[in-house]
Amino acid sequence: MATLQKIRSKGKTIIGIVGLALFAFIAEEFVRSLSYTQTESRQRVGKIDGESVNVQDFNNLVEEYTDAVKFSNGLTTLSEDQMAMMRDQVWQTMVNQKLIEKECKKLGLTVTDAELQDIINTGRNQMLSQTPFRTQQGQFDSNALKQFLSQYDEIVNNPDIPSETKEQYMQMHNYWKFIEKSVRQQTLAQKYQNLLSNALISNPVAAKASFDGRNKESDIVMAVLPYTSIKDDEIQISDADLKAKYEQMKDMFQSTEETRDIKYIDIAVEASEADRKALEDEMNGYAKALAEGADPAKTVREAASQIPFSLLPVSAKALPHDIEHVVTDSLTDGAQKGPFENEQDNTLNIVRRIATVMRPDSVEYRQLIVPGADMAAAEKTADSIMTALSAGAVFDTIAKQYNQPALKNWLVSAQYEGMTVGEADRQFIETLTTAPVNVYNKIVLNGQGIIIAQVTDRRNIIQKYSLAVIKRAIDFSKDTYGKAYNDFSAFLAGNPKAEDIEANASQAGYTLQTRQSLSSTEHYVAGVHSTREAMRWIFNKDTRVGEVSPLYECGENDHLMVIILDGIHKKGYLNWSDEQVKSFLTAEIMKDKKAELLREKMKDAKSVADVAKIKDAVSDTIKHITLASNTFVSKVASSEPALSGSVSTAKKGDFRTGVKGNGGVYAYQVIDQKELSNKFDQKQEETTAQQQNRRALNAYIGELYQKAKIEDHRYIFY
Repeated sequence: MATLQKIRSKGKTIIGIVGLALFAFIAEEFVRSLSYTQTESRQRVGKIDGESVNVQDFNNLVEEYTDAVKFSNGLTTLSEDQMAMMRDQVWQTMVNQKLIEKECKKLGLTVTDAELQDIINTGRNQMLSQTPFRTQQGQFDSNALKQFLSQYDEIVNNPDIPSETKEQYMQMHNYWKFIEKSVRQQTLAQKYQNLLSNALISNPVAAKASFDGRNKESDIVMAVLPYTSIKDDEIQISDADLKAKYEQMKDMFQSTEETRDIKYIDIAVEASEADRKALEDEMNGYAKALAEGADPAKTVREAASQIPFSLLPVSAKALPHDIEHVVTDSLTDGAQKGPFENEQDNTLNIVRRIATVMRPDSVEYRQLIVPGADMAAAEKTADSIMTALSAGAVFDTIAKQYNQPALKNWLVSAQYEGMTVGEADRQFIETLTTAPVNVYNKIVLNGQGIIIAQVTDRRNIIQKYSLAVIKRAIDFSKDTYGKAYNDFSAFLAGNPKAEDIEANASQAGYTLQTRQSLSSTEHYVAGVHSTREAMRWIFNKDTRVGEVSPLYECGENDHLMVIILDGIHKKGYLNWSDEQVKSFLTAEIMKDKKAELLREKMKDAKSVADVAKIKDAVSDTIKHITLASNTFVSKVASSEPALSGSVSTAKKGDFRTGVKGNGGVYAYQVIDQKELSNKFDQKQEETTAQQQNRRALNAYIGELYQKAKIEDHRYIFY
């Protein structure tokens, strides 16, 4: 009882302590939640209809797509520009797919596993023919796919199979899963599009109107009063005019993303005369060494050539155009040229043609990787296999005994030319490209294993060349770059504000350039690589109009750039006072007001001849006018759909004035009119109209895009 009384006496204190503890708990949870939200936001590459896209998930899709492209094209790496294109394609595909999936979910449209399997079994989708599982005629072979899938787990889990083979199988398996997923997505999109297109039908009235638009042909004599006959300064345009026109054309000025205007100075650092002289001296030394019989591989390597020395002869098409021209047109075996300059890629070059051989551009082969605990065991097994094959054993049967497929593959020059090839790969390629068809070859790969290979076909025998090529960029030195950096830094220090840069850039020898409506989805500022930090600054929510950026070192470490933020255009409808919108509206209003003045001039005319007498009028005869095509008036160099539309409703002998076109105001008289010999086929016309409607439906994804909430923040990460 005493204890209870004591607690009661301390009630307010205890309540306060509990309250503080509860507040601390809530605050801790709030901070934790806030921290998670901030972390999630920092990892968000964008949003699609309210759904966040994590950067790691996006990167995984990019990697999947990139691996598929590299596998299907026999590539090992992609350039910076190619990777940027890959990310664009993946993002657009992801957006399209999520928007379509949302619509299909509402409608109950799906692609079942049974449907997908039926498409694969029958080979109905065009993407299937892009897989390695094809017949000799190039058609998709579902049996070859099933054989591969049935062997896949056994191959990748077999410890006796070399890791290179397992890697090839895994790459092929990943490629197939990519194709399978793509076929499913494509089929769903086709279902949705078919549903929309089949909801549109034609009718007899529209069919007849469409036919008449093509079949009725008119000849006219016309006179036009060009808009250029009235000077622009004679037309007064007020803000009220601009606002009114803006309301009429507002939908034209809708933007699905925020854009920004910038002014910038971009300095491309170039080699000085001293830099050029030093490189010329160095290249002369390499040219002399090659001419005197120095080891070409060692010399090319020491010269740090952009084109590595190839252990294999290469085809001319694998060479840069300037080198290809020299090799095929100017040199014979044993001859040499250079140093010579190529202005297109800013390089000095030396080319020595060592020898010429005839080799197939592509080889079909099948292989068996010989198992063995060590090279001695593999040698013994290989000899046993070669003996069996010589005695008439079937290659497929022996391959099956060692749990390996006997699939045929193509080796094409593009898969290895232009790349650094190791000794084992050189042995393998050299054997395949020189071996006769149907002969079994035992290839000992420099202590790395043994392969038994059979060439089953050779295609396109061409000339290939053993070459020593030294290509070096005429690059600037550290001193040259340092001077350019210091000079530019000094200029910016003395001109820290935007107005200072604008006023003094030209005098200091710098060019201030303008770029309007830059989008964050563009990869580079002013086409200069490695400008991600600059893009981040431009589109940072805290960057204000009129601010000057830091000095950026960008490009291939050969550009210096500073940027001024000059304008911000928010997502949605651009304002009527926006510079580009205002310019467009002004031109349209100018045309409208001039048209009214020109109509007034010709309102009392009774014939084309009367209009032709008006000052600045131009007359002509135009034939074969139909509603189905826009009339081009050469006298004012303008396409005139309004004139085509007006003439299509007139009869022979009719005279009309005041037709407002793109190049002026027209008066015309129909001097001849005839029906072409085409026969009306209502069913065909309705079918054609429906096909046109379906083509117009291709824009449906744009409609879905505008209605969805799309946020693209990729510029922060790439």
